[in-house]
Amino acid sequence: MRKLTVLFAAVAALAAIPYEGDACTGIALTAKDGSRVVARTTEWGGSVLNSSYVVVPRGHRHVSFTPDGADGLTFTARYGYVGICTDQPQFVVEGMNETGLSAGLFFFPNYGGYVDYNPDNRENTLADMQFVSWVLASFSGIDEMKEAFSKIDIVSLDSRIGTVHWRISEPGGRMVVLECIDGRPVFYENSLGVLTNSPDFDWQMKNLNNYVNLYTGNVQPQELNGGVTLSQFGAGAGFLGIPGDATPPSRFVRAALYQNATPQAQTGEETVMQCFQILESFNIPIGLEHKKTDIPEGLPSATQWTVASDQSALRFYYRTAWNTTVRCIDLKSIDFGRVKFQTMPLDKVKEQPVEMIRVK
Repeated sequence: MRKLTVLFAAVAALAAIPYEGDACTGIALTAKDGSRVVARTTEWGGSVLNSSYVVVPRGHRHVSFTPDGADGLTFTARYGYVGICTDQPQFVVEGMNETGLSAGLFFFPNYGGYVDYNPDNRENTLADMQFVSWVLASFSGIDEMKEAFSKIDIVSLDSRIGTVHWRISEPGGRMVVLECIDGRPVFYENSLGVLTNSPDFDWQMKNLNNYVNLYTGNVQPQELNGGVTLSQFGAGAGFLGIPGDATPPSRFVRAALYQNATPQAQTGEETVMQCFQILESFNIPIGLEHKKTDIPEGLPSATQWTVASDQSALRFYYRTAWNTTVRCIDLKSIDFGRVKFQTMPLDKVKEQPVEMIRVK
């Protein structure tokens, strides 16, 4: 009972924060050797998310929360998985299971809508913050997940938090986006591999057409009347006009074009590092989304952590706002039949290591 009280207190505290800076950005790249890597940032500029990594064994019993308590959908993990949770170990935001299936939650404020909670159907009710755990624990493919999804109700534990949407990615490259619109699930095939936040995914894809004039490389000088020549100020002027603000539509466009422009790396490990390099461009400095009088303390960046999942090598990489050193969990080294359920803070110490260079 105490754990349940603590959990709902955490949900209520999160919902009470007058902040709407939900700015997650997701990309996907494929290496020349066929390795598939999905990566994303997670932003929350209102407070420290208290994020941890979680290791979940096969056979672990999950129980979904409902607005009434801990009495929703019960499911047992068929597959072990690793992920990152926020505030509570049940709230996995991003992760990958031992088959290479990846799933992630992205905030979707002011759009979408779940079904109304029906207490009579609580045994088939799944909290939106526990959807990622359900996917990773239960499935190895998208079609299997879609069939099972038709039998459950997705609900929010607190309507003040708003809605979310999700991406689910197979190691072979197929990715779908799931959005709940007026209680109805809508699945989009996402061959582009990019996802941000609101508006809906279909709108974001249409909006890309507004930037059909952008291209990689330089532009040719243009001659005007009177012998005036216009020429670019610097390299890369083909991208002149790309939106640079932090809104979800602008980040979606930048992510799509940056991802398309990057050269294809040879290996999955090289591709992981490419993803981290690309996503550096989406790091939101603390204060950008606030009035100067409302800037929270203790956050070096609104981008609290960044993840890259090599779905072929089964390696889960992350770095944080406090320590940009890239860390890796190798799922192949974990015996998910014997390992114990465990969580650990992403940073043992919230401090950026600095290597001193000795000059002789």
